[in-house]
Amino acid sequence: MEIHNLIEDLVIKTVDELFDAQADGATKSWCTCKQCRMDVACYVLNRLKPEYVLSGRGVAYSELDYGEKLQRGADVVSLVREGWAKINAAPRPNHAHRSGDESRELPTGPVFNLLPIMGRLFNGETFEPIVDAQVSLVGDSGLVRMMDSNWSNPYTLVKNTNGTFTFWPYPVSSEAVGEVKRFSFTITAHPAGYEEMSHYMEFEITAEATPVWQISMQTVHRLPDLYIFTG
Repeated sequence: MEIHNLIEDLVIKTVDELFDAQADGATKSWCTCKQCRMDVACYVLNRLKPEYVLSGRGVAYSELDYGEKLQRGADVVSLVREGWAKINAAPRPNHAHRSGDESRELPTGPVFNLLPIMGRLFNGETFEPIVDAQVSLVGDSGLVRMMDSNWSNPYTLVKNTNGTFTFWPYPVSSEAVGEVKRFSFTITAHPAGYEEMSHYMEFEITAEATPVWQISMQTVHRLPDLYIFTG
């Protein structure tokens, strides 16, 4: 059984069509890289009601109202242009923004798929979230490599995320499917005016046949709230 969102298909198709037309034109004033395409698609999908189907009959029903389909397509185009303008005005600073397909480079063969990690850091005296500070994920060899440039390490805490930090470690190659290995990490932070904070954790991971390249909130390892105190 697989649930499918028809709106997602429409949005991705529209984004690609508009971006490709821009990239092929004489003027290339707006970025058309893979990252900006995904950012625009997320912008649009967060502003549209999903349309889920479970079968071929569901897809067929979605084609019945031609007028509604045309209006929906026009709405998507409008939102894509709106999102593209906003994202082009403030592109991600940690991304190269190269044109063409920038598929994620993942290892081949058996791998240990390390869990995404999420936590929150608070002032231990006022219980206010920490902002304008960096949190790091450290392994045996130093800073842990992240899945791609969208996942930074160190992670900078900002006001609108209420002290929340997230990490998604890059998969580690394994010799065979089913191999079990223990990984140890430390969350560290040392904002100005505070004592250094360190939180140690271990994970026992079983190697899988292929890398996991899509995040699922059901598999995220959520840390207990962490507290830091003034020095």
